[in-house]
Amino acid sequence: MTDRRTLANAIRFLSIDAVQAANSGHPGAPMGMADIAEVLWRGVLRHNPENPQWANRDRFVLSNGHGSMLIYSLLHLTGYDVTIDDLKSFRQLHSRTPGHPEYGYTAGVETTTGPLGQGLANAVGMALAERTLAAQFNRDQFPIVDHYTYCFAGDGCLMEGVSHEACSLAGTLGLGKLIVFYDDNGISIDGDVRGWFSDDTPARFESYGWQVIRGVDGHDATEVETALKTARQETSRPTLICCRTVIGFGSPNLAGSEKTHGAPLGDAEIQATRDAMGWSYGPFEIPADIQSAWDAKAQGAKAQAEWDQLFADYQKQYPDLASEFERRIQGDLPQKALPAFDKAIAETQSESPKLATRKASQNAIEVVAKLFPETLGGSADLGHSNLTVWPECQANSQDNPGGNYMHYGVREFGMCALMNGIALHGGFLPFGGTFLIFMEYARNAVRMAALMKQRVIYVFTHDSIGLGEDGPTHQPIEQLASLRSTPGLETWRPCDTTETFVAWKEAVSYQGPTALALSRQGLANQPRAAQQVADIARGGYVLKKETSALELILIATGSEVELAVAASESLGGGVRVVSMPSTSRFDREDAAYKEAVLPASCTKRLAIEAGHPDGWYKYVGLNGDVIGMQTFGESGPGGDVMKHFGFTVDHVVSKAKAL
Repeated sequence: MTDRRTLANAIRFLSIDAVQAANSGHPGAPMGMADIAEVLWRGVLRHNPENPQWANRDRFVLSNGHGSMLIYSLLHLTGYDVTIDDLKSFRQLHSRTPGHPEYGYTAGVETTTGPLGQGLANAVGMALAERTLAAQFNRDQFPIVDHYTYCFAGDGCLMEGVSHEACSLAGTLGLGKLIVFYDDNGISIDGDVRGWFSDDTPARFESYGWQVIRGVDGHDATEVETALKTARQETSRPTLICCRTVIGFGSPNLAGSEKTHGAPLGDAEIQATRDAMGWSYGPFEIPADIQSAWDAKAQGAKAQAEWDQLFADYQKQYPDLASEFERRIQGDLPQKALPAFDKAIAETQSESPKLATRKASQNAIEVVAKLFPETLGGSADLGHSNLTVWPECQANSQDNPGGNYMHYGVREFGMCALMNGIALHGGFLPFGGTFLIFMEYARNAVRMAALMKQRVIYVFTHDSIGLGEDGPTHQPIEQLASLRSTPGLETWRPCDTTETFVAWKEAVSYQGPTALALSRQGLANQPRAAQQVADIARGGYVLKKETSALELILIATGSEVELAVAASESLGGGVRVVSMPSTSRFDREDAAYKEAVLPASCTKRLAIEAGHPDGWYKYVGLNGDVIGMQTFGESGPGGDVMKHFGFTVDHVVSKAKAL
């Protein structure tokens, strides 16, 4: 029988060889964590390489994603569709083994990691999703949702602030099926971390309410195995296993040095490492007995077959629940949901009073929650200001794990990173709220949702200087431009209740993230014909058509649409008002539709938005103009602030006449 160190060495040398072939990469982490990975992946992790999407698989997250060759080696060795040629193509253009693990590129990769700490936060979201789904679907004798989330994390992950946000919440929630291995090698890119990271990490996690297993030798398989057994026996607390490891383990001259962190070892040191570790095989060579010892296909097929039988029995006893479970895991929309949403939209057009769009959003959320049982809402401690709560919502907690509303606390970054993990796990439609300005705290998690094409909805309220008294610290200026520039992120800034309901319908239907920018102040519902209501979903449409020859187009979003309509009354019959709640959606329309809304023959165009103006020049052209914000705001009543910065009928009329 092949000994465990030799099995772990297969990971080490595949990683060493791939980094050397690419002349780029991070060999130190895979070399240091190989022994831990061998224990977890060969003896504990429940997965099926021939079906990476099996619903009840354990989730594995490599939060220290720079060590990507660790997971690629594991996937290859255990039998996933990751070939030796894929490993040889590490970090090459369009390969299935990119520099950092990327969701959707490689079978078995559960999330995109690389920005340190976010993988750990994703893992918390996955563990939360597992427990919530279990509470909603499991029945006596039928634990159809019953799996663990395992995460590898390094010093860098724990230095990042998002690790505090996520792990603090994980402890409060008591996520007992979350097990994190801390790769405590004491090295980061700049060298020995003691000069900049002297935290008592075990005590920190104990203060969060975690079970902490200290002092594990990460190169002793027996110690790792014992720690893992202890971790799995704890059901009411997440576990941190603190593993002392040596970065670049096995390298005679570079082990323990930052030099192994982010550069190839070099041919001479690789040969020296082969000699020192007794690895007599050539580059990318894995002997048949070692490959066979790693192969997890038969074990995985058996585990899934047992679960399939359990689920078949569950279907017989709970057919409706089983059908709903399958729908939610597959990410399909409820069959009758969208027609029902259309009915709700029609009702808003005929009945809605003047409402802040954050209040209109709350009304829409109530519809969403009724039509989509997978809804898992929340807010970063602003639920009654973002208006993300609804009458029937139930707080999710350790005592009520099936609840559909998350109190994330003042943790914007953590909230958004957790929502990515929830979406990746499957079975939920997550949304979370905060003020638009505090999107800045969560910016990279929003970007990661777009990169991974995850259906996550952000309820960003208090969307402009119109929020008033809280002043420039809270008044967003450049945030809308930043969101709109993010590939794959749909951004909506609706002008009234009807547009808000349409934005929500589009968000739940879109296979990617959506940001909703919503007002604090009340906005009148605009009159529309049925076709205009239908055209809202196209991102931009003619809200008020000219009554004589077209001379001028006013383009606006959000609270400024009302202003544009009022100004048009003073500018004569040749003025058209275009509402453009989603520029990204409008930009995807065909040329004919865009020409119908913004005809090239009309070059006098004025865009109006209480945000940074740069994005509007592509719509107004060289002969047009923009009323926007190029400075920070001021503190004062919202109406006074808007007037101070020129968001008045008189100023719009003056600017329009000057064109």
